[in-house]
Amino acid sequence: MNLKIEYYPKLPNNLLLKYLSIIKSNKNNWDKPFFTDTKSYIDFDLIHEKLSLFDLNQIKNVIVLGTGGSIQTLLALSHLSQKQIFPITSSRSSELNMCLELTKPSNSIVIPISRGGETLDINSPIGIFAKERYPFIGLSSKGTMLSILEEMGAPILDVPDLSGRFAGSISNVGIVPALISGVNVDAFIKGLDQGYSLYMKESINPAIEFAGFLYSLYEKGIRNLFSMPYSKNIEGAVGLFVQEISESTGKDGKGLMGTFQSAPLCQHSVLEFLLGGNSKSVSPILWIIEKVKNDIILDSHINFIYGKSAQTIVNYEAAATFQALIEQGLPSTMISLYEDGELNLGHLIAFIQATVYHLCLLLNVNWADNPKVVIGKEICNNALIRNKPFEDLQEEREQISKSRFAGFY
Repeated sequence: MNLKIEYYPKLPNNLLLKYLSIIKSNKNNWDKPFFTDTKSYIDFDLIHEKLSLFDLNQIKNVIVLGTGGSIQTLLALSHLSQKQIFPITSSRSSELNMCLELTKPSNSIVIPISRGGETLDINSPIGIFAKERYPFIGLSSKGTMLSILEEMGAPILDVPDLSGRFAGSISNVGIVPALISGVNVDAFIKGLDQGYSLYMKESINPAIEFAGFLYSLYEKGIRNLFSMPYSKNIEGAVGLFVQEISESTGKDGKGLMGTFQSAPLCQHSVLEFLLGGNSKSVSPILWIIEKVKNDIILDSHINFIYGKSAQTIVNYEAAATFQALIEQGLPSTMISLYEDGELNLGHLIAFIQATVYHLCLLLNVNWADNPKVVIGKEICNNALIRNKPFEDLQEEREQISKSRFAGFY
């Protein structure tokens, strides 16, 4: 079994059947799930034609300029890369300086990714790498970024006009940088296909059951799904879950928010609140990988630790924390991936996307769009275009707050 989902309290069968009926009745209200089609949006012949322009054996560093759905799938696979991946999600100077210090144009490639081509976080750093003559391959179809790349003469592959957070695994967005990085894309897509064949069936299956559980929590007032990933190798996939839960369900005054902190670190920062605080609006989700690559055996002076693997100890901590949460009566979940690898990661992403899709049908909200995200982008772009002094922005916020929060206290 690639994946195991253990949650408490278990849904009664009659409630699960009710939720299945709601899913079936609401599915025609929204677009069909394109993300189960793992073949139509990828042209491997064209990809290899574009990549033939580069000596991939010489590339040691893959610098990806992307944010949100443009990079999250790659982050889920990044630990399987045979090259060093530098995810640049904005123009934060610390990441840019580190990347420029640790890489050089002769052994690197820069991959800017944007569907609309107007994402400031991606367009801003392009010129820094272009100035240093780094080679580029762009993933873009329109907008300012496409114009920049065309002017540079960089090879370009298209980004389909699809919901980015769901499209990364079945389009150039995730597949091209994964191929360049040496990830076994064939095994990954096989894992997706295996997962969707199970999780998208219109009958009781683990994804529908988990979506039903999350919906039952929502009906009881729970709004925060706090994820605790107990392996670095699963954090990218958890990041995808956080984005898809928050961005897909959070509209029309409805939805659940996803959050996470690395575990077991979070046991020392958040667990006291979960076990002893007012945590009735939160449901923890623990994520583990039972067998990780490059695990090491511990040489310890503690008898009950000596000879066990490092990940085994961490997984015992996860299991104990899960039990403690249940003992306190806090609805909780533990998701166990049997082992990492492209096949199983594909299976996991299929589970995540199927779960979120079914949860959106239960909430009867559009699983694919994100209409409010552009509000902040427009404010930022307008301020920069007008060259408005940074200190003046506070004055504008104060004026807005007077009307928006009138009578708040």
